[in-house]
Amino acid sequence: MKLFFNILLFMVTVPSLVACNSDDNHSTPSPYEQWGETFAAMPAKEDAVIYQVNVRSFGANGKLSEVTARLDYIKDLGANVVYLMPIYPIGTVNAAGAAGSPYAVKDYKAINPSMGNLEDLRTLVNEAHSRGMAVMLDWVANHTAFDNAWTSEHKDWYQQDENGNIISPPGTNWADVAQLDFTNKDMRAGLIDAMHYWVYNANIDGFRCDAADFVPQSFWSEAITSLRGIKNHKLLMLAEGSRINHFYAGFDYTFGFGFFSAMEAMFHDNKPATAIQDASAAEYGTNYNPANRIVRYTTNHDVNLSDGSPIELFKGNKGSIAAFVIASYMKSVPMVYNAQEVGYAPRIDFLNNRPIDWSSPNNDMLAEYKKIIAFRKTSAAVKTGEYTGYSSNAVSAFTMAKGNEKVLVLVNITNANTNYLLPAPLAAISWTDGLTGTSAGTLSNIQLAPFQYMILKN
Repeated sequence: MKLFFNILLFMVTVPSLVACNSDDNHSTPSPYEQWGETFAAMPAKEDAVIYQVNVRSFGANGKLSEVTARLDYIKDLGANVVYLMPIYPIGTVNAAGAAGSPYAVKDYKAINPSMGNLEDLRTLVNEAHSRGMAVMLDWVANHTAFDNAWTSEHKDWYQQDENGNIISPPGTNWADVAQLDFTNKDMRAGLIDAMHYWVYNANIDGFRCDAADFVPQSFWSEAITSLRGIKNHKLLMLAEGSRINHFYAGFDYTFGFGFFSAMEAMFHDNKPATAIQDASAAEYGTNYNPANRIVRYTTNHDVNLSDGSPIELFKGNKGSIAAFVIASYMKSVPMVYNAQEVGYAPRIDFLNNRPIDWSSPNNDMLAEYKKIIAFRKTSAAVKTGEYTGYSSNAVSAFTMAKGNEKVLVLVNITNANTNYLLPAPLAAISWTDGLTGTSAGTLSNIQLAPFQYMILKN
């Protein structure tokens, strides 16, 4: 078994070099055979609208099959990337069998039996692909559960204290997980092999990489080079991190932590709308490639549980929609967390299997989300254009421009009526309402109701 495993590690480690130097099809050799047909309609990275699914809460029983059953709903919203939170068996944290978080991975190459099996995942992926949607898995590279087989079979793959005890990630309170040692080449190869496993065996289309800032850039470069060498596969790679070098490592996206914090401050602490403008500038401050984009959100599984749902954070339904417009249009790729689009107010406890109650959706809000996403999908300016900020204290105002197309976004972030005086260059343009197509003409002093937003195009 040990000899076979070493051969396997060699097959996984070497391909990252083969992929770079191959002059035929740039394919990475693999011990796995490809299951299914590779996805021909993979969205370009700038076209992505990501829908995050907490599988354990999405349906009444926490099954992958329940996600499959609602794929038409997700597509109708306008999303084209389905991001599944961890689907792996969850480790335990003590002798009594208390479960860790979903990010305490017990087995990188297995599916949590409570969710289903490999055939259920394959069905989900096939059905998503048939609807033109990609499927992205959550990937936890920094740590495993303490009862992952690696902790006993390969103890040297983990960081240890002076007494030889495997430790939790330093500087965190993540007591349910064991810190991997990225100086160990065999461990790195084992992780990359497991990522290959899902591309080949379930035909998935990319990874959202958890705690990416904790993992060395050299590993991400090695892993992504190897993954992108897989023949005929286009993959989307999202770093849940903010380091600029994630882009250099090959990621398509980073995470807008600072943007979200600034958004919270605007709505909760009465910070001016210029704060979000400043946060955007800070996140892109060292990003010199205009094609790079940051994923932005008004909620995700972490902040929904710790800080509150969008309804809590952004002062109700109208405020949450206003915040979503800013997050979706301000030089970003948008991400929606399941049920925010229907105004779901309760916090979703991703640590426990507590189903979302879909019985009373806010259909008016859902319709508004659909319109916001639909216009974004038609606008090259919003997706890839140049950003210019014009915000006042009360109004988040900015343009996205590409070629002859210019889009003006105005969002009143306050619960009061306000006026916004357009700068002279914008006041000279004849505008059209982007959501209705009706003419708005030239505008100068605009009256905005509480949390009202306007999306205008030239």
